[in-house]
This record gives sequence, C-alpha cells and structure tokens, in this order.
Amino acid sequence: MYVYRTNQNVVAYRVGDVTGDKVPDHVFLTGTKTPDSPFIQQITLHVQDGGSGKVTSVPLPKDANAGYNPTLFLGDFTGNGVADIFISIATGGSGGIMYHYLYSFLNNKANILFDANKYNEEYKYEVTYQDYYKVKVVSQKNNQTYLIDISMRDPEYLNEIYDANGKLKNAITGFVNPLSGLYPVDFDYNSVYELLAYQKIAGRYNADSLGYVLNTLGWKNNMFRLQNQQVAIFGV
Repeated sequence: MYVYRTNQNVVAYRVGDVTGDKVPDHVFLTGTKTPDSPFIQQITLHVQDGGSGKVTSVPLPKDANAGYNPTLFLGDFTGNGVADIFISIATGGSGGIMYHYLYSFLNNKANILFDANKYNEEYKYEVTYQDYYKVKVVSQKNNQTYLIDISMRDPEYLNEIYDANGKLKNAITGFVNPLSGLYPVDFDYNSVYELLAYQKIAGRYNADSLGYVLNTLGWKNNMFRLQNQQVAIFGV
C-alpha cells in the first residue's frame, strides 16, 4: 500500500507497472473537494515508484484540471509492453463534454500522449442543413462527407425548417461538440489499446441531437493517428 501525505483528497487509485521496471507502481489522482458538492478542483496525477517509493507529481493542464468523477485506467496504448495512464474527467456541462489525458511514465518521466484540448483543435467539422431533409457533415481532418437523412423526424420539427416542397426556408448550420467520450478498446486483440472517440453532432441547438462522429485512433510513428471514422445516427 502506498504512503503519501497531502492536503488534497485521493480521488482515484490504480496499481500497475507504468515505469517499465516490472515492479507494480501506485498511480493516483488527488484533488480539492468542493464543500457540499461532488465538484473536484486542482486535480493532480501522482506516481509512486514501486521500487524506490519516490513520488512524482504531474499537475494537469490548468484550464482542464477540474470536474466530476475523475477516473484512472492503466493499459498499453503504444505497444511497448508498459502500461500508460489514461485519465477521464467529466465537466458536468449540458453537452456531456469530457476531459481526457493519456500519459506515458516510462523510466519515471511523464510524457503526455493524448490531450483532449489538442484533439478538439485538430478534429473540426462543418454541419449544414440541405434541401430535401438532409444534413451534411464534413470532417475537415480527412475530408470526408456524410449525409444524415432526417426525413423521419417529427413533422412539426421538419415544418419549422422546410417548406411544403422540401426546400430550406432559411440556411441552417449545426455543429459537432468537443469530446463527449473517449474509450480504450483493444480492437484487434493484441493487448494494445486504441482510442475510440465520441463527438455529438447537433442541429439547431445542443439538445437537437442528430448522431455521433466516432473516430478510432491508433498509435503510429509516435502519435495517435486516425484509423477509422464512422457516423452513428439516432433512431427515430
């Protein structure tokens, strides 16, 4: 059992070899709890080396180090046989947006492999309503276009947007939310995890949900690269 004194609360804890010396390490998150609220601030990553007992602390990015229900997952995402540290934090906002980070701690050196903020900057989309009950979604990252058929939506909803001939009454643009979920999945059963990213596609407002963009990311040439992309739509 690890021994570590801090004024903050330990909010998540896992055991596994993340330094690469074959000795299990103690990995934990600390944070400052808000009175009468589950909201946690100043979330910090700590790794206690299983051999030496030395603790290394890594503050999370200041603009995304607070939220709800922080969790830890240890698994190999790069294929080097050593577990990496996957962190998830719920923002609590209406859009269901999440903060996610992935760290390597090989040889007791913290190296960030995935940062949700950088992902959100890189993966951009255009959402535009089209005539005849279609919504076009363009993924700028890979120049892919998808068409979502909304003809089975509630007639009242469609009548606000289209005339009797199926033509748009006015130009309408939607949007794709930042990450609302990032999940470790070993798609090819080789003990190396990929990342499955969910981003909600919204129409005229956030609650007007049209579906999700699902991106599968795999580690290649020292970075996560897009392997597959799908658009999943909601049933009527």
